[in-house]
Amino acid sequence: MWKRRIVAFLILVVAVGIGYFVYTSEPKISGQTHTGFLNKPFRLGLDLSGGTQLVYRADVSKIEPQDVGTQMGSLRQVIENRILDSKKFKGVSEAVVRTQAANFSNGNEERLTIELPGITDIAEAVSVIGQTTTLEFKVERNKDEAIPVTIGEDGNVNLGAIEQYVSSGLDGSYLKRADATFDQTTGLPTVSITWNDEGSKLFAEITKANVGKTIAIYLDGAIISAPNVNEEITGGQAVISGSFNIKEAKELKDKLNFGRLPVPIELVSTSNIGATLGAVATDAGVKAGVIGFIAIALFMILWYRLPGVIAVLNLAIYVAIMLAIFKLWPVTLTAAGIAGFIISLGIAVDANILVFERMKEEVAHGGTIRDGLTAGFSRAWTSVRDSNVSSLITAFILYATGTALIKSFAFTFFMGTLISLIVAYSVSRRFFGSISLGREGKLAQFLFGSGFKNAKIVIKS
Repeated sequence: MWKRRIVAFLILVVAVGIGYFVYTSEPKISGQTHTGFLNKPFRLGLDLSGGTQLVYRADVSKIEPQDVGTQMGSLRQVIENRILDSKKFKGVSEAVVRTQAANFSNGNEERLTIELPGITDIAEAVSVIGQTTTLEFKVERNKDEAIPVTIGEDGNVNLGAIEQYVSSGLDGSYLKRADATFDQTTGLPTVSITWNDEGSKLFAEITKANVGKTIAIYLDGAIISAPNVNEEITGGQAVISGSFNIKEAKELKDKLNFGRLPVPIELVSTSNIGATLGAVATDAGVKAGVIGFIAIALFMILWYRLPGVIAVLNLAIYVAIMLAIFKLWPVTLTAAGIAGFIISLGIAVDANILVFERMKEEVAHGGTIRDGLTAGFSRAWTSVRDSNVSSLITAFILYATGTALIKSFAFTFFMGTLISLIVAYSVSRRFFGSISLGREGKLAQFLFGSGFKNAKIVIKS
């Protein structure tokens, strides 16, 4: 008995610790700002925080079907880099960029959804996301090439700017991808570049004509690298080597990939939600959750008495675990997601109700309360399992086929159902096992009664 009580006490301690983490890591509740592990505020979607959403259609008609997923992933990474590198979006936290595979809900189109919390100027957002970035590969100017000269209005002769590099005709449209790799001989970081068929031929011609010279790589007019050409490079692949460290190689790789859009995109819809409307939606969602919890708690305690108290305790642990998951995952909470979480509150006590009703049946047929609890947990398991599995399957289907709004609901509903199943059986059973019922007298009959009736113990002769 004492071992069971120690286990139950440890569960309570862990639950309190989780609840404390949820409280202290939320600046709006605790009033404190933390760094490191405790810097885990809830991530709110646009409908709760306000901001701009852009939805783009991706043209994958020229991409092999087996490569669509990879190319869409590259597209997402390019857009994420644009957001991070843009000065207009400085201070934008938790921007969300996600791809949606073609299915019946979006007209069988590959789509890209971008959410920018706090940004309410749609035109500004579109200008940054859809901007054309220039990636150029230039060669050294011929020293014998004439210098441009102009005569100004004042009669003075003006020498044109002497640029070290000139256009070679090779740009980012020929680039398939760039990867950070390691030299198999030296083990040093390198950057590998892969060209498409046209780019492969053009690059071979350029390198053949510029052996011993440098080729400058320009991104939006600024040189990001100027590697030497040691020999003619054929085969559609090139390797940039040098005194790179891993970080520098990755940065160059990202800049090269940033300079091209692997998939053409077209803006199909925009939406804007003001911060005030988002705050109202957040308050409404929180209020609904609190009211739902209190209503369930009152019903369980008034109808099931002591088992109801334990069920409410389990429900509080369930809520703490779910909120911690929302922070640590992290989950972007939307109004639909909060709705899924609130619905899961009712499902969270469903297993306890089935157990309690089975316990009542066992006691009514002459069993003791302890026997009723044991039988209730064992015999109700099949019903609890089947009902929860059906909910999990439904949530999975919704997540796999639904839009972003439906996915948010489905994810919180799925996680809520899964966590509630674990808490209802593993935690609830530990708490009941730590209770000493003694001779199961009138007090025990009252505490384990339900509704307007006490538990009746039939003493067998």
